[in-house]
Amino acid sequence: MRRPPPHTLRGQLTAGLVLLLAIASAAVGITTVLALQGFLVGRLDQQLEASSGRFAASLEHEARPDADNRPDTRGQADSTFGARLLRGTVTQASVVDEAADRKVALTPDDRSALAGVPADGRGHDVRLSTLGAYRVTAVQGDDRDILITGLPLHPVEETLHRLEAVEAVVFGAALIATGVAGALWVRTSLRPLQRVTAQAAGVARLPLASGDVDMPGPLPDANPRTEVGQVATALNRMLGHVEDALTRRQASEERLRHFAADASHELRTPVANVRGHAELALRHDEPLPAEVQHALERIHSESQRMTRLVDDLLLLARLDAGRPLEHEAVDLTLLVLNATADARAAGPGHRWLLDLPEQPVIVRGDAHRLQQAIGNLLANARVHTPPGTEVTVALEADAASAGLTVSDSGPGVLAELQPEVFGRFVRADHNRSRSTGSTGLGLAIVHAVITAHGGTVGLTSTPGHTVFRVSLPR
Repeated sequence: MRRPPPHTLRGQLTAGLVLLLAIASAAVGITTVLALQGFLVGRLDQQLEASSGRFAASLEHEARPDADNRPDTRGQADSTFGARLLRGTVTQASVVDEAADRKVALTPDDRSALAGVPADGRGHDVRLSTLGAYRVTAVQGDDRDILITGLPLHPVEETLHRLEAVEAVVFGAALIATGVAGALWVRTSLRPLQRVTAQAAGVARLPLASGDVDMPGPLPDANPRTEVGQVATALNRMLGHVEDALTRRQASEERLRHFAADASHELRTPVANVRGHAELALRHDEPLPAEVQHALERIHSESQRMTRLVDDLLLLARLDAGRPLEHEAVDLTLLVLNATADARAAGPGHRWLLDLPEQPVIVRGDAHRLQQAIGNLLANARVHTPPGTEVTVALEADAASAGLTVSDSGPGVLAELQPEVFGRFVRADHNRSRSTGSTGLGLAIVHAVITAHGGTVGLTSTPGHTVFRVSLPR
């Protein structure tokens, strides 16, 4: 299995450092071995040249015997090889063994290899089956024959192998030591970058959308002369801008929240007065002109709608301000039954279905606000779907949470409207129009109430199937 490459900057720098050292060590090792091999082989060639082929010349057979006919091993090193070729055929081959010559049995491959050595007086490598690798030279003899003299390459190969082993041990230890020391050095060098990463990760985990966020302080020791210092300086400047923007946004939201709460509170009394006067006028015993009667009815209707709008705005302002809710045991099953009964009475043209568990579902929260949220969901399904639509209210629960779903078979919510359907004053197209005086705050109240209880609410909608899902912790 192939090991994946390191992904962190520290791992990449350490691996790169070790890889460069390994390449440099390999280059030094190969160069050293080749240089030493060339030197040792050159020494062998010098020895072969100095021997002047005396041992090979002693193997000649002249017409009249003389001193050359006797093997001459004086001054020859052990394992010195000599051979005589006549008309391309090896006639004799010996090797010096303890100051005496010893005949060498040659295979056909050995004879062929010796016959292929050019008589140029230069060194050539030949491998003999019984003796191993040799460095040989070939010269012309007195009898128009070829005289070959050679020295073994085994000492050279042994020396080179020993050098390779030493280099492998030394370079291996150097690589290990460099890897450990390089990792520590890189880790120390990148410590400022780790602080920058930790700072950025901490900021990424902050709930910036909430507005009221405690931003971390600036990074210390941000040296602008280094790359890491430049990143830290830029991050400090960016965090400063973000903190300033969040502070201004939070202040603006607080002002808007206080304005909505104050305006809603101040509007309740005059709206109630207008509504009361309209009701009083409509109860007058004397007949009123048709135009006046219609105007008073419109005033009464709009004052009722304005009362609901003011109450909804005041509730949202209080929820935004974090006003504490009641925290008591609430029978969610009973709330669903009551809300469904109210919806059935308000929308008799719809088909209302219930899917409830056998045991009551109990949660902790504010019964009044939860009743309002459930009622808003059912009112939303009733108001924005045509008569005859089937609306199913289902409730389920486990040990950790309770789930409420309100699904209908209506025309559905447009795809471009779904991401902002829980926003304030969000209105749909004619398929879900404000035909019955909707304020556009019903689903916003549902979202605010459920969120205040630590739950979640979501929507999935396609033509013919719309589902609102509410989850509350138990």
